Amino acid sequence: METDGGEIFCLPEECISHVISLTSPLDSCRSSAVSTTFRSAASSDTVWEHFLPSDYKSILSRAVHPVEYSSKRELFFRLCDPVLIDDGKMSFSLEKSSGAKCYMLSARQLFIVWADTPHYWRWLCLPNSRFSEVAQLLLVWWLEIRGKIESRMLTPKTTYGAYLIYKVDQTASQGLDFPNQETTVKLGAQVSKHTVRISPDDAETRRNRRMFRRFLNWRGMMLVPLAQDAEENNNNGARAPRARADGWLEMEMGEFYNDEGEDGDVEMSLMEVEGGNCKSGLIIQGIEIRPKN
Repeated sequence: METDGGEIFCLPEECISHVISLTSPLDSCRSSAVSTTFRSAASSDTVWEHFLPSDYKSILSRAVHPVEYSSKRELFFRLCDPVLIDDGKMSFSLEKSSGAKCYMLSARQLFIVWADTPHYWRWLCLPNSRFSEVAQLLLVWWLEIRGKIESRMLTPKTTYGAYLIYKVDQTASQGLDFPNQETTVKLGAQVSKHTVRISPDDAETRRNRRMFRRFLNWRGMMLVPLAQDAEENNNNGARAPRARADGWLEMEMGEFYNDEGEDGDVEMSLMEVEGGNCKSGLIIQGIEIRPKN
């Protein structure tokens, strides 16, 4: 690319920095390979200040541990790793390629029915959890988990997904594979509902599910046609969990579009209250809200 006065490299570095700041963090990193001039311009505080959220100073003030940095570029990439905020009950991070905000609400930040009743739930520390406490389900018949976050805290003009982050203790798991659970994510007039199955769908789980359904049939509590009982591969359209690199499972609860962040609270829920069977073995780390790719 050339101008009347020569190549673009002859432009002042401040001008190049301004142009790069109008792109994205990913584009900025790519432009560093063009030349030494571009590398210097792409590393400037002018560029990376633009990629940081406008309220980053307020977010840093809420950090459990101080975030140290020598440049805005270094700060950006430090924030790409989760930072605990609000007394460790929430984490904040940036999506690396776009700079969009991501949050995770800890189990302590959620509304979990009977979570403070030791007979039903217990709180414990797990070494690979982001937070100091997770919630382990001991025994309930009514499973209800809710969370919310203000839409103004999120990046505008961005489509987000809400994800339940959890594990299943297979040695104590009961009633999580059938019936299915229902998730709902709401923001203003937007409502995203899904049927999910939080239990990992392996061969042993499918066998246990068939045995439980047949037991209910035998007790006359439900009638399931034999053809439907045999057809387990389609999972009745229920969403299945995905394994994460950090050793946890995640279930997409739903999605929403955050326009200007002026639509109030994003409300998220997972429920199973109609099956009438006892449930145990679920371990909740939290709910993560992050941009959808």
